[in-house]
Amino acid sequence: MASTSPRRKELLRLTGLNFRIVPSEYEEEMNSARPPRSLARHLSLQKAKSVAENNRNAVVIAADTFIVLGNKLLGKPHTEREALRMLGLLSGRPHSVITGFAVIDTATGKRVARSVETKVYFRRLTRKEILSYVRTGEPLDKAGGYAIQGLGGLLVKRIEGDYFNVIGLPLSALLSVLRQFGIRVL
Repeated sequence: MASTSPRRKELLRLTGLNFRIVPSEYEEEMNSARPPRSLARHLSLQKAKSVAENNRNAVVIAADTFIVLGNKLLGKPHTEREALRMLGLLSGRPHSVITGFAVIDTATGKRVARSVETKVYFRRLTRKEILSYVRTGEPLDKAGGYAIQGLGGLLVKRIEGDYFNVIGLPLSALLSVLRQFGIRVL
């Protein structure tokens, strides 16, 4: 797994697959003219290629998740101020969570990249609620500034699509692709 995300690690662990974490050295470039789903596939494929270069006879999985609100891409806030701004933008509005993932078999050279989109609808949040949530520290380093599997789930009115995608790894789609590589789960 070409990711240091503890959430992705936890989700992949649910599958029962044996894997190890090898962080990707690829530097993300979010300022691209690519459409969001294409960008997500591109970023995940670049991460996977970065790790695949130094790992023979391995199947490498990489992923990248971000939020799309209108025509704005929202990544991870690194400060409380950024988190406050992001959550204020998301309040009362639907947005898309897009995860691109890539799988590369270094022995055969086979590679597949896909993207999954989930619609998330936030309820209208008060300034006090946003501030209170940001002060928990949970929003930092999470795409869009929230963790649906944590306290951030209280901000969500409903979702349309894959819940695991919102956490950062669309398991159903990933397992379907892994079957194409001869890897079976369940």
